[in-house]
Amino acid sequence: MHNNPEQFGRVAVLMGGTAAERPVSLRSGAAVYEALKRRGVDAVAIDVTGSPIEALQGVAVDRVFNIIHGRGGEDGVLQGILEAMRIPYTGSGVLASALSMDKLRTKLCWRGYGLPTPPWTLLKDESDIDCCIEQLGFPVIVKPAQEGSSIGMSKARNREELIAAYRLAASYQCDVYAEAWVTGQEYTVGILNGEALPVIRLETPHTFYDYDAKYHANTTQYHCPCGLNEAEENALQALAVSAGQVLGVKGWARADVFIDHAGQAQLIEINTVPGMTDHSLVPMAARQAGMDFDELVWRILATSYGNE
Repeated sequence: MHNNPEQFGRVAVLMGGTAAERPVSLRSGAAVYEALKRRGVDAVAIDVTGSPIEALQGVAVDRVFNIIHGRGGEDGVLQGILEAMRIPYTGSGVLASALSMDKLRTKLCWRGYGLPTPPWTLLKDESDIDCCIEQLGFPVIVKPAQEGSSIGMSKARNREELIAAYRLAASYQCDVYAEAWVTGQEYTVGILNGEALPVIRLETPHTFYDYDAKYHANTTQYHCPCGLNEAEENALQALAVSAGQVLGVKGWARADVFIDHAGQAQLIEINTVPGMTDHSLVPMAARQAGMDFDELVWRILATSYGNE
């Protein structure tokens, strides 16, 4: 049965969505759809431009491959709709999706479990700026808590930059927090069905691994093997798996981690619908593990049984 595409029935590849990451999702979705077709799966590509309920109306499907990044696709909303419709889907369930999409509450869960994550402070409005400076100093990185793909994030080196960074992040209509800037090496760890893929080390000439560095720039370098020794890589992989387990992550995900100058790993965030474009990290890690793109897509789809 492992290689029998009929076991999945008709698969809807949901892509697009209405979040800021829509263009990336469309590229990811097209790649996933083509991979499923190459493997003989009865797949249908659906561009969700509004309500997912309306998008699925009149379309008989047996399961969903969810590749909608960001709010509306990665935050528990779509997962709740599919649960109510009794359609199995890839990725995490309602709670894990909602928690992971909210970077602030993700950090609270990790801190509660004793996992390492950089110190931060909530910025409710501009009156919190001075308290933030007192607690964290400079530099900091300011983030909208419920956006993905580094959207709305910026580095602040002084009070004026912090105010500007807060205003930018607040424009995304969600919680805003400042996080202590971590100087060190940046890594990402793909997780597939509870097991970590080979670690990737990221290098970018940008101030940080921002939207452009992720999806457009040709200057970003990806190192896989990552350069850590076996024990260090195993420890980072175990930390990433634990980070996902604390949140209830299922199916597949990708954890972003720094190792600071003191050698301490610092968890940054976890993505429950990672990118699947030509610049994406999970396919890159899978290749290092001997798994081509089509096989990776197949294995992710196979995890959708966990939501039945």
